[in-house]
This record gives sequence, C-alpha cells and structure tokens, in this order.
Amino acid sequence: MEARIYKIVSRQEWLDAEKRRRFDGSPVDMADGYIHFSTAAQTRETAAKHFAGQADLMLVEVDAQALGDALKWEPSRGGALFPHLYGQLDFSAVTRVSALPLGPDGTHLFPKESGA
Repeated sequence: MEARIYKIVSRQEWLDAEKRRRFDGSPVDMADGYIHFSTAAQTRETAAKHFAGQADLMLVEVDAQALGDALKWEPSRGGALFPHLYGQLDFSAVTRVSALPLGPDGTHLFPKESGA
C-alpha cells in the first residue's frame, strides 16, 4: 500500500491536537469509529467532496507504515480502498503538516511536495 497517507483537518482542530499531543480524529471520524485518511491520489477528490469551499485547512502527511496494524485499508467510494486508522494518531508518524488554502477558483491548493 501507500507509504504516505493524508488527513485534511481544520487549522483549529490541528492546533488543538498539537496542544494535547494527540489527535483522536475530527467529529466525523469519532462518529465513524476510525480516522479517515486518503492516499495522495485520493486527496483532491476528498477535499472537493468533503471540504468544498472551506478555508483554513491543514494537510497532515503521515507515514502509513508507522501506524502498524491499527491502519486498515477498506473499500469506500466506488470500491476504492481508503486508509482508516482505528486508534489515535501518534504524532511520531506525522511527517509534514502544510496549509491547504483555497485558490482563486475556490479549489484547494495542494503543496507540491505532497504528491497530491
């Protein structure tokens, strides 16, 4: 599977997580019982579908292998496999955090180094 996976969160959610030194997930994650992630190829569609028009977002890059057996690859959207983390996100697995601003056309501008 993918070496790097991505989580889109609000800036405030991430700042709160950094203060606590733990991320248990966004409200939708907590409701579903796992933290939703996307691969690099899936992040743009995830942003468009679930975060359309939202400013002040962060893109959190995570080393998938560092999550161990708590990370499961499960079918979603049309059968595509998405990474789901059953547990909290250990900050030692986070490799990069970048701003995910809106461009002039209203779509999100992904950092070039993210591969998304």
